[in-house]
Amino acid sequence: VTALENFRLEIKGGEFTCVVGPSGCGKTTLLNLIGGLDKKFEGVISVNGVSPQRGSAVGYMFQSPRLMPWLNVGQNVGLVVEKEPNKDKKIKELLSEMELDKFIHAYPKSLSGGMRRRAALARAFITEPELLLLDEPFLSLDVPVANRLRKMLLNLCKRRSATAIFVTHDLREAIYLGDRLVFMSGTPGRVVLDLLVDLPSQRLPEDPDVERFRHNLLEQHPRLLAGLIEDTESVGNT
Repeated sequence: VTALENFRLEIKGGEFTCVVGPSGCGKTTLLNLIGGLDKKFEGVISVNGVSPQRGSAVGYMFQSPRLMPWLNVGQNVGLVVEKEPNKDKKIKELLSEMELDKFIHAYPKSLSGGMRRRAALARAFITEPELLLLDEPFLSLDVPVANRLRKMLLNLCKRRSATAIFVTHDLREAIYLGDRLVFMSGTPGRVVLDLLVDLPSQRLPEDPDVERFRHNLLEQHPRLLAGLIEDTESVGNT
């Protein structure tokens, strides 16, 4: 089965790109290829000129937190920088930014779903990645919790000038977060629409501009976007 076909995508440094498409269109496969988790492909993938297969700095946040239940929060976040001499300082700084510093010794089973996602987000940033990959990381969270995490993510990316690829099936979420929207077709996945989000960078989920942009987009491309997105209500007032 061919998951992606004739797929070409270039992303600028510091850009937050949202990849939008229906379930099964190859969004997760795309991230796995970029992150070097899937090695079966034809073509060229590079992060700042280096193949991800050769260990370029890529951070990954999955749909589920994937925390080790036998490790506490600090140990989970620091797992990928175990040999770094200043790891303790980095862990404490990141957990403070994620408002988890008081839970550094807590174990995953004692945390709420939102707190587990915050720990997973901290782990994705701990290596100071050149590229951050996020695979629907806030899926199934309550709207207020998800919006809080989205704001934390945007703040972390801004402070670190991070480049991010964020996969979602939610158009509102993509418009709120993204500098750029890339829409994928069904299997085999390919880019069918690529556009910039011409909105203020400091926008909020409840800003009228977000809804106006969504409405205009659906009006301009009704046939193209029909069936490619799930126009849900996962982003809203907190």
